Amino acid sequence: MSKIIIGIDPSLTKTGVGLIRVDDRCVISFVGARTIYTNSGDFMAKRVLDLHSQLGEIIDDFRPDIAAIEEVFVNKNSLSSFKLVYGRGALMLSLAIKNLPVYEYSATNIKKSVTGVGRADKNQVMQMIRYLLPKADFKTEDEADALAVAICHINSFAGD
Repeated sequence: MSKIIIGIDPSLTKTGVGLIRVDDRCVISFVGARTIYTNSGDFMAKRVLDLHSQLGEIIDDFRPDIAAIEEVFVNKNSLSSFKLVYGRGALMLSLAIKNLPVYEYSATNIKKSVTGVGRADKNQVMQMIRYLLPKADFKTEDEADALAVAICHINSFAGD
């Protein structure tokens, strides 16, 4: 029985969403990828509502079985980190409302899972996604990162 995993690279401005299918033999295939955009000029409440609504539509379109999301990292600009938490919270709520089990992974674990190097740059991640999912049609680095989150989940549970 195959399962669809939705991977999410959270951001308040542009959230990457990537979906892969995994079969009983742990063979993965590309299902879809999208970027959710919010308007930076809108009030915070409107932006988190947009994230929630758009992710809900994607979930309804693709019917994933499992969700994986990147953990928040604290950067030098604490205000930016704080805003990211709002967005990530809206995304997590959307997943919970749709009754999806949610797994969280650090950026280092995601990069290491896909490239073998925990400090890989975005270009290395995109190259590996193209290699691992040759039919993947992603348009942004955020979508590639989201596919990497989904692959990280598969690699984390491949032995189960």
